[in-house]
This record gives sequence, C-alpha cells and structure tokens, in this order.
Amino acid sequence: MNKQKLWEENIRTVSIALSFMALAVFTGTMGYMFLDEAYNWIDALYMTVITISTVGFKEVHALSDAGKLFTIFLIFISFGIFGYMASAITRFILDGVFRRNLKDYRIVKKIDKLTGHVIVCGFGRNGKQASLELMDHGEKVVVVDSKETAIDRVRMFPDLYFIQGDATQEEVLDMANISKASALITAIPNDAENVYVVLTAREMNPELRIISRSSNSQSDHKLKRAGADNVIMPDRLGGQQMAKLVAQPDVIEFLDNILLQSSEGVKLEEVSCHGLAGCFIGKSIKELSVRNRSGANIIGLKNDEGAYVYNPAPELVLKDNYHLFVLGSKEQIVRLKKLLQRGN
Repeated sequence: MNKQKLWEENIRTVSIALSFMALAVFTGTMGYMFLDEAYNWIDALYMTVITISTVGFKEVHALSDAGKLFTIFLIFISFGIFGYMASAITRFILDGVFRRNLKDYRIVKKIDKLTGHVIVCGFGRNGKQASLELMDHGEKVVVVDSKETAIDRVRMFPDLYFIQGDATQEEVLDMANISKASALITAIPNDAENVYVVLTAREMNPELRIISRSSNSQSDHKLKRAGADNVIMPDRLGGQQMAKLVAQPDVIEFLDNILLQSSEGVKLEEVSCHGLAGCFIGKSIKELSVRNRSGANIIGLKNDEGAYVYNPAPELVLKDNYHLFVLGSKEQIVRLKKLLQRGN
C-alpha cells in the first residue's frame, strides 16, 4: 500500500472513530435528559462525558433505576468506541503519516516563495543526475514526480524541494511555482508525456527555458514544436561519448573534468555582456586585458545573431548583447563579471 492510500485510510478510520464518539455523546446527553427531568442539557452532557471517560466523578443528581441502567449501557458501548478511537489516532501518529504530510505542506509553502528555480520533472536516472548537478551549482531545484517511490528517493536529499503529482497537469506545475521558475527539465521516460509537459509549461510561462529528454529520434521535432528549447537523447549521447573515448580519450576526459566536476574547481561558465561598463564600449577583447585583470579566459562567445564564435580573435569588439563563454575558477569568473560591469 502506498503512502497516499495509507494517509486516506487513516483519515477515514479517524473520521469514523470521531463520528462514533460524537454519536455516543449525543445519545448519552439525550438519554439522561429523557430519563430524568432534573437533568438539563449541560448536566446531561457532563454526565455523559464523565461516564464515557470513566473518570469516576460523582453524578450531578441522584439517578433513578432507569438512569442507572442507561449509565451501564453507556459505559459498555463507550468502552469499545473509546478504544477504537484511541487505536485509530495512535496508528495515525505512529505511522508517521501526519508528520510526513505536515512536512510536505511546509515544503509546498517554501516553493511558493521561490524565484529563479529549476523544475525537474521525473526523478529517474537522468532526472536525479540533473537535479544533483544543478544543486551542486547552487540552483534551487523542485522535483515533480507522480511515483511515491521516486518521492521517497527525493526525500533523501534535504536541499531538494518536491511535488508529488502528474507534471502534465497545470495545477501540479502551478504548485511548483512555474510562473517564477527560470527553467524546466522534463526527464520522463515516456516521450508522449514529455510533449504534454513541454506544451503545458510553455503555455504557462512563455519565457521559461525548457529542456526535454527524448528516447526516440522521431520525437525530437515534436518536442521542439511543442516549445522545447533543447532536446537531449541520453542513448545517443552515451554512444557518442563511448566512441569519442576510443578516438580521443584525453580530449574527452579533459572536457569532462571541466564540465562535470564540482563547482568549486575550474569551470566553464556563460557570462552576459548586458550592462557592459561604458569604458568598454567599442573596445576589443585585447584592450580589455581579461586574462591579466581577472585570470579567466574567454574561449568563445555567442553574438547578437545567435552564432557561436570559438576562440574569438583578440581584435573582436564586444557588444552589450554578447554572451561570453569563460573558463576559470569561481573567484576568477566573479572578478571578470565585476570588471565588465564596473570597468575596473
């Protein structure tokens, strides 16, 4: 039995127990009022409660024979009801369902406050790897998966947020705060579901960067038409990687060491020229003296036409809408960003 069903069953059991208890209190109150005119509704309710709880307080008024027989009847039926209710509530607490759902509720509230986070749909092999890599680079990640077993794996990583639900549904993506997210990765094994996720996400947030997994090469164009910015085929990438490790082993290991290592080491990062300092306008890369002033290296860029320039010439003049690809340590890249923005 999964935890959602366990939660529903425990809620139903506690509700039934409380209903029986309420019925017993109502029956006892009405019974004392009916059998003895000396009891008003407050006295009758008091007598019912002390009888059911077996605390042993003295009765408010002396009971008639009928009242005594009714009290015996009430004690017998209340034993079973009280025991059933205590058992239901105890199981509800000991099963951890209440505590777990309270924790999940708090996580949903935290997700409501996130901005610029990344949503990862599916926590299989690819989704898990993507989530951990993003988390390693300081990104806030919200995992969406419909499977309870997957959510249990997510719980093992305290820094990951999660929503259990179907990512193709708008209300689930809305719970993941998609309107304020910066990107979405859908890594569901089923291509049809990925198409639905991409369509729904693109409609809900037109500015969102969407990256989708694809298991079939025929799904590539469908996913892009649906709104995916990039489509990744893990099987194809894996095959290419293995082939290149045979043909160019040192080159591949060198690139892997840069791209896949911890964010604390040397890394390749994109740096926007937006807001370029006034003193750099119309200046070339050579005139910026990036290597000497920051320690980082510009190894490529994306120009205003969307074209990629590899190993740009020193004479190339930077523009405000260029994106630089920079190789360096975390500190060096921070210095470069400050240099481009402030000009010193």
